[in-house]
Amino acid sequence: MSAQGAVLVLNAGSSSLKYQLVHPDSGEVVADGIAERIGDRASSITHEQDGRTETDEVSLPDHRAAIERALEFFRAHGTELADAGLAAVGHRVVHGGRSFYEPTVITPEVIAEIERISPLAPLHNPANLVGISAARELLPDVPSVAVFDTAFFHGLPDAAATYAIDRAVAEEHALRRYGFHGTSHDYVSGQVARFLDCPIGEINQIVLHLGNGASASAIAGGAPIDTSMGMTPLEGLVMGTRSGDIDPGLVLHLHRAAGLSVDEIDTLLNKQSGLRGLCGENDFRTITEQIEAGDADARRAYDVYIHRLRRYVGAYLVELGRVDAIAFTAGVGENAASVRADALAGLEHYGIVVDPDRNAVRSREARRISPDDTEVAVLVVPTNEELAIARQSSAVVG
Repeated sequence: MSAQGAVLVLNAGSSSLKYQLVHPDSGEVVADGIAERIGDRASSITHEQDGRTETDEVSLPDHRAAIERALEFFRAHGTELADAGLAAVGHRVVHGGRSFYEPTVITPEVIAEIERISPLAPLHNPANLVGISAARELLPDVPSVAVFDTAFFHGLPDAAATYAIDRAVAEEHALRRYGFHGTSHDYVSGQVARFLDCPIGEINQIVLHLGNGASASAIAGGAPIDTSMGMTPLEGLVMGTRSGDIDPGLVLHLHRAAGLSVDEIDTLLNKQSGLRGLCGENDFRTITEQIEAGDADARRAYDVYIHRLRRYVGAYLVELGRVDAIAFTAGVGENAASVRADALAGLEHYGIVVDPDRNAVRSREARRISPDDTEVAVLVVPTNEELAIARQSSAVVG
């Protein structure tokens, strides 16, 4: 398959690099891969193309080395990306702050601004910048485009975006609710409209992006009116390793009474909390096995997860007033039938019903898991952030 007109999508993490070469119009994937443990002696890269999967245990001291090795894989398959007529390199950037709310062609000025707002996402934006720098150096003639996780939620109503703290302090430090996973929520809400064969402007929907990171959104007529994540991806639902909503006083208590530093509290809430903090595990398959074996900690973790999820669903039912569809997406949302059933159990009075047989079906296709005659369509819609980034990148350079 030719790479002419395709987009190379890069998602750089602190020690990883996911990539995909995709045709934005058709959605056909030429190749994809992931480099892991970058900077570690045990680093590796896995590349899938032409029906073959290749894994290379090779030293990858930095992201530039990872991209170089990916380009070598492409070259071995007869695709020289530098000369293949790429439309763009699309970069996932987690936080756009107040500056960026559209796909943006990357220039030195854009890089400087992403760096300036990096304190809003210290675990994510610096890694994204490393990937941007490496790609611009190795593919200098291909335009690079930044697609921001926060962009979809830029237009949240003031009532939903504003924290009730001193206005001057909030303004000075850009403190507001930004929302995340926006690329996924945008893509999935569009797929819901396509599945229902209805203009998106006529649909009120709740989208539940449930992966290791998890977020919910309320979308009225294609525009988000609320979302669970806030200034950072820590707010909201219980996640794999993140706490989600907590009393801010808990942070003060951990510092004053427990003697934890700011960095220690950061690590606790982002990496040692959520499901892992409650039961020592954040893989839902393992948690399910532990529950079946009678593990009380796993049961409590699951119940806390579902309780928080139902609380947001209930809030968004009220905010939207009328709900036409509820869509589950991402790893847990697409694969954990019990989560879908328990999250919506007992809501028949609101026209929300999950059909057990439909819910049990495993498929990579969008599907309805509610009866055909119910008022609210409950759907499972696979997300495709890479395709969404590719399409936005192609559009902005085209």
